[in-house]
Amino acid sequence: MSQFKFSKLPLEGAYLIDNFYVGDNRGGFTKYFEKDIYGNAGIRFSVNETFASISAKNVIRGLHFQTNNPQAKLVSVVRGKVWDVIVDLRVQSPTYKKWISAELSIENHRALYVPKGFAHGFVSLEDETIMLYQCEGAYDKETDTGVLFNDPEIGIEWPIEEKDAIHSERDLQLMSISEYEKNPISMS
Repeated sequence: MSQFKFSKLPLEGAYLIDNFYVGDNRGGFTKYFEKDIYGNAGIRFSVNETFASISAKNVIRGLHFQTNNPQAKLVSVVRGKVWDVIVDLRVQSPTYKKWISAELSIENHRALYVPKGFAHGFVSLEDETIMLYQCEGAYDKETDTGVLFNDPEIGIEWPIEEKDAIHSERDLQLMSISEYEKNPISMS
């Protein structure tokens, strides 16, 4: 039997989480969230919405966030595998513009806790990968935006060739980090 394990990441407030998992000859059972266990680990998180995305191999989604009323996110994979990345967009943070990545998969039962003030994105490493998002805070369509996945000021080293990446038209039109700095996330 496996218990939750919380690993603090070098970006303040971010955690890599090994979810509770138990398996036997029938299959397996994964617990993705329990309020009290997370609270005891120092993560105050209350789910406002839950949704999933399905992606083909080499799809890059992101780097997304809301400029007003940013959401904290708990992301995990329920099918397939992703290379998940978060970027600290808190202008006053000592790790501003720093990024970190983690592989999340159905096999490793891991989740990533993304604090408010971070951009989030991923590349799907397998066809029909299903990513589960649990979000704290109300969705704000008017300020839902992002920064470009390949902004050189951030310098993310994606694990696939850019020529092989599949994007939405919306994601290809996202702003640069220098454009973001004109109207950064409001943390109030």
